[in-house]
Amino acid sequence: MNTVALPSPEPGAAWRRLHAAACAPYRAAGRFAWHFARGKLGRDPVFRALVEQGLMAGRERVVDIGCGQGLLASLLHEARTTPGPWPAITAREYTGIELMPADVRRATAAVGDRGRFVCDDMRRAELPRCDLAVILDVLHYVDHADQAALLARVHAALQPRGRLLLRIGDQADTRGYAWSRWTDTVITWVRGHRVPPTFGRTAAEWRALLEGQGFAVQVQRMSQGTPFANTLLVADCA
Repeated sequence: MNTVALPSPEPGAAWRRLHAAACAPYRAAGRFAWHFARGKLGRDPVFRALVEQGLMAGRERVVDIGCGQGLLASLLHEARTTPGPWPAITAREYTGIELMPADVRRATAAVGDRGRFVCDDMRRAELPRCDLAVILDVLHYVDHADQAALLARVHAALQPRGRLLLRIGDQADTRGYAWSRWTDTVITWVRGHRVPPTFGRTAAEWRALLEGQGFAVQVQRMSQGTPFANTLLVADCA
């Protein structure tokens, strides 16, 4: 029997399918969780980049620090089974650490079957051994000494050749950084949380801190389509 090779899915269409699949479980967690998932996964460029650039490929055990309502857990689960033009996602174990009990409740209600969620302060939470650690947009909420201490603990928890994906706001971009902080404040307030002080650094300072901890670091702007100063640091254990 003759067979016809079908064309590979167009990247935009494949991402839309993945986005829809990753958002779907949040209907069970209420309207806020559903709309937040759709907006965050759809408009924040970091999630699509992590999948399509293969930055999480080949990593079996994932620790997500500051996981919120568990969006990354849902994305990882669906990317394993949703066809698309991205490197294979193989994550089998996911641990999300989140300070806010309401976010942990939403994560558990929506995607509790896709990982383990721990309600704890990232400064003292136990970090299981892992191949990949992810910290997106939360490390600036603790002071500089606590930042360094947490990154040292992350390095110790990562397996040899493990990877940390750290997104920060680049304080050197004064306008973009101001936009980031203003938006962060509004979203934090809307979600019903107290707005804490922040402790920023420039991207160069973040890189130097990571390299001092024993990471090899690549820096990538990660604010496409937004006015923000968001920057992704891909930090690999030597």
